[in-house]
Amino acid sequence: MYQLVIVDDEPKILDGIAELFPWENIGFQVAGKFTNARSALEFIRKNQVQVVLTDIKMPGMDGLEFARELKKDPNLMVVILSSYSDYEYMRTALKIDIQDYLLKPINYGELSSCFEKIRSQLDERYAVAMPDSEPYYDKIIHMVDTYIDQEFQKASLALAAEQVGISAGYLSKIYKEKKGIGFQEQLTATRMNKAARMLEDPAVKSYEIAFYVGYDNPKNFTRAFKSHFGVSPREYRNGMRGNSESC
Repeated sequence: MYQLVIVDDEPKILDGIAELFPWENIGFQVAGKFTNARSALEFIRKNQVQVVLTDIKMPGMDGLEFARELKKDPNLMVVILSSYSDYEYMRTALKIDIQDYLLKPINYGELSSCFEKIRSQLDERYAVAMPDSEPYYDKIIHMVDTYIDQEFQKASLALAAEQVGISAGYLSKIYKEKKGIGFQEQLTATRMNKAARMLEDPAVKSYEIAFYVGYDNPKNFTRAFKSHFGVSPREYRNGMRGNSESC
């Protein structure tokens, strides 16, 4: 787990970000949360921290001054939250070489996307595996493959993304990179392979198989099956019979 510090002078917002967002699902642990930058800075100087998420407008040391102090360590990653869409704030923040600048009210999709990118950058920097020795992304792929195999009838990319705690777009990207095929292709292959095994039993009707593997319309199932195997379900079943008779 990468260590994250969160700073916001509004306690309710601070607690909401720290406790309601599924940080551990994307590889982060909230090491500390602070309502002022100076206390946070003191903590960071004494502890190993990889990322800081901070508000920009705070009493005492504001977020920009805080970020300047933090970036004295070039390896420390900083994300700024702000209610201010003023161009000058953003321009100044970007000059400090922060990782991102997000606007309040917080969009959790944007927050998730931002930290998934940061996680990827940190993984490349440290080449770190999870404590159970299974690399983080391999673990996600394994979880998704298990989900597809168990929930193939109603599985979807959106629901799979919820299972692993990352955005659907990011899951689609890393799944294709790791597996060499897309999520939907894997889902279809799983459905078709299960359908093929069921077709070996002549007592089971083709339309029953279609419904079982997740197709409301048997015609759509037939098209998908033929696209996958090159023959229709009926032709596949007849071929199985022919092979059996020739033995």
